[in-house]
Amino acid sequence: MLALSSDRMFLELHGNQWRVVVNVPKKLRAKLGTKLKQSLGTDSLKEANRLKWDVIAELKAKITHAENPSVSLESARSISREQAIRYAEQRRRAFDPAQRDEIDEEIDWQAESLVGRPIATDEDGHEVFDPERLRLATDFSQLARGDKTPIDLHHEKFLAMSHVKARTLADDRRAMRLLKDWCHKAGVPPYLQAMSKKEAVRFCDELPSLTANLTPVTLNKYVSRLSVYWTWLENRHEVESNIWQGRRLREPQQTTDQKERPFTDGEVKTLLKGPAEPAMGDLMRIAALSGARLDAIVCLKVKDCRDDGVFVFKPQKKEPGPRLCPIHPDLIEIVERRKKGKAPEDDIFPEWPGVKKADSLRERSFKTSNEFTEYRRSVGVEDRREGKRRGLVNFHSFRRWFITKAEQAGQPESTIAVVVGHKRQGMTFGVYSGGPLLEQARQCVGAVTLPS
Repeated sequence: MLALSSDRMFLELHGNQWRVVVNVPKKLRAKLGTKLKQSLGTDSLKEANRLKWDVIAELKAKITHAENPSVSLESARSISREQAIRYAEQRRRAFDPAQRDEIDEEIDWQAESLVGRPIATDEDGHEVFDPERLRLATDFSQLARGDKTPIDLHHEKFLAMSHVKARTLADDRRAMRLLKDWCHKAGVPPYLQAMSKKEAVRFCDELPSLTANLTPVTLNKYVSRLSVYWTWLENRHEVESNIWQGRRLREPQQTTDQKERPFTDGEVKTLLKGPAEPAMGDLMRIAALSGARLDAIVCLKVKDCRDDGVFVFKPQKKEPGPRLCPIHPDLIEIVERRKKGKAPEDDIFPEWPGVKKADSLRERSFKTSNEFTEYRRSVGVEDRREGKRRGLVNFHSFRRWFITKAEQAGQPESTIAVVVGHKRQGMTFGVYSGGPLLEQARQCVGAVTLPS
């Protein structure tokens, strides 16, 4: 930043009178000219130094207003964090030393404007400035020059490139808010340069005190999202390493009788024989004989139920693309009935059109899940344990039941993984869908039968 003690800063003698001169940023010179000038009407340098600060503020506000006309002149007086970030990005892209010097000149006068007018003079006659405003100007200058990088500076760009569900995006934003709140309370500067493994450990230790009634499982989800963000930053050389790697809050150990489980054969029979609506009955059968997740089934379209006897389920969790799954012989009647008279883009389950709000974080199957839970409980299929927020059975228990039955039928674990979309080493089912792997998957699906 330029020296702040010069008595001639922003001043030049025009004739026998002093005037204020403020350089205009290069990008605005076609609109405002190279410099803005205003006479102070005095030939006294001392008087000019007393009068100049209000004029400087007015001229710089005019420049800021020209850059963004929607901002009032009064609002434009304050130099925002966003401006500093824009300067940092411009400097990052400026490989020409002359261009970078021009940017630095703009940063200097913005910082000098933040410092404001002097509050006193020292015993040697030098101007003294407000320490808090000096600190503010220094922070601005460091941020604009890239010496400090806010922890969330690149977060929105990261989210835009993440290609994850809206609910995961919400988790990312919640994790960032928690980290920024912790930085404020812990006195840690919210900059990437200030975050180290030591701070990451402190954050994890103190995270439970920042949130109310959130389990370690939920908190670990937020830590995991920060880890993904830091890995992205590391790959872009914004940070040296991922400080969140290996960081987890200790989760209470669950005994076998506390874990969510598959339905029993008896529970499956109860659900399928109960007074369910036709759509719910079809949905449960597809789930039981495909092992597919609820949202993937509800989102099926006619075109996704192919004539060659294959479902095309949309990607779920970490699946890289649509997943193929053979249609069980016992489901052919249901599929053909639901496809009849419909166009390729029509829904297989129009009974559950999903949420209407475009910005909703809920999956299309949200209402379906609630209706299934209500029906399940109405026929007495429930398993709740003291101290557990969720019961041990839910719609996902159909998926667990399918996997269990396929294993009991002697199907290879790798083939089951292909069918249900679990991570598998080797060939990709989607690529070799016409080869022997498809036939193996058909055998796997066909090996599972509903309880008689």
